[in-house]
Formats: sequence, C-alpha cells, structure tokens
Amino acid sequence: MNLNSQFSAGNDNRSVEIMSLISSFKGWLGEAQTMLVHCLKLDSSIYKQFNNVTIPSDRGTTQIDHVIVSRYGIFVIETKNMGGWIYGSKNQPQWTQVFHAKKYKFQNPLYQNYRHTKALAAFLQIDHEKLHSIVFFWGECTFKTDMPENVLQTGYSRYIKSKTEILFSETEVMLIGEAIATGRLPKSWKTHSQHVKSLRDRHSSTTICPKCGGELKLRTAKRGQNAGNQFYGCSNYPTCRYMRAKE
Repeated sequence: MNLNSQFSAGNDNRSVEIMSLISSFKGWLGEAQTMLVHCLKLDSSIYKQFNNVTIPSDRGTTQIDHVIVSRYGIFVIETKNMGGWIYGSKNQPQWTQVFHAKKYKFQNPLYQNYRHTKALAAFLQIDHEKLHSIVFFWGECTFKTDMPENVLQTGYSRYIKSKTEILFSETEVMLIGEAIATGRLPKSWKTHSQHVKSLRDRHSSTTICPKCGGELKLRTAKRGQNAGNQFYGCSNYPTCRYMRAKE
C-alpha cells in the first residue's frame, strides 16, 4: 500500500469513528430528551420508569429503550432519533427514510418493539395483552404516510395517559417494578456486547425468526417475479410475516 492509499485509509477510518461518535451522541440525546419528557409530564407516583433495560430471553437478550410500569399496563417504548421524511405502515417489514435526497431502509420499529413486548411479558410471566407498545420518533423528521396511533412524534405523555383501564393492583405494580429493577442485566459495555452478539446470531439464523422467535421454514415462491426462488419464512405466518431470501 502506498502513502496515498494509507492516508486515504486513515481518513476513512477516522470518518467511521467520527460518524460512530455522532450516532452514539444522537442516540444518547434522544434518550435524554425522552427521559426529560417522562420527568416533566408523568406523575412518578403513578408511572414507574426504567431506561435502557436489557433482559434475558429464550433467544439471548433483549434490549429495551424505556419501560413504564403503571396500574394501566406496562408501556414499552422504542425511540428513534431520525431526520428527513419517514414512510411506513403497520404491516411493512421495512420502512423508508428519505434524507438529503437519499433513501435508507430500516426495520419496521413496530416489529422490533413487538419482540420486546413478547420478551418482557415472558420474563415477567404476565399476559402480553397488558403491555402497550409505543414507537417515538425524535429529530427533525416528518411522517409522509399515515402512522398507527402508537407511532408518535408528539403527544407521548398524552397517549400514555389515555390508557385508563386498570390492569394491575398497586401491589402488582410494585412487584413488577422490583422484578425489572433486580432481574435486568446491569448497564455495562459487557451487557451491550452480549446483546449485539445475540442480535447477530438471531439475524443470521436459518432456524429462528428474528421477529417473533418462531421456527423458520425453507419455502419456494410459487408465483410472481420470484417464482422458483427459495426463501426462509416464519412458521407463524400469517401472524408473523417475516421472510428472508436464501443466500
């Protein structure tokens, strides 16, 4: 490698490091802003808040941005700090971000948070119906399609307070809070590394659905432009519509 290529590679590495730091800072800022909203608008005597929760699951670990426990259910919040235009719908596996005239695909955050709610319900051994999924977008973004009511940019606290059916007793709220506080994995780099490995294993698996944890089946497309091609599909179809092309 000549000096020019070494210099270029060095610049590329530094650019990657800088972008990683910027991304980390944006993620931290989004979480900090969300926690501030919690403190300002949610009564701490009613809503018990837990942030950056990593819990063990039967498929490795699950990391959750925010959990709020109340008599009105458990709110599981996935936060997204994104800019530009956001396109998506409830049942699309991937959503689209248009930013500076470029398009970027990202996983449907409702799918992502569905796995979080299922894992937390199993961890706490409670009815999944008593958990509320929320996706909250920070940043200078604009929704360009109609979003489900639990995908928000504003009205975060108002949405939580709109749930008024009593699902837990005060004692149950206390016990659930204690279980999350004492049962979750500690906040540390080791915890983060374990979670990243868990994600990598899950998404490279040809036997486990990364969305719902169901069994993946090798199938063959029967019609359309992909007819004859093999793909992995979730055995829980149509409840779960995850699929991935066979490499």
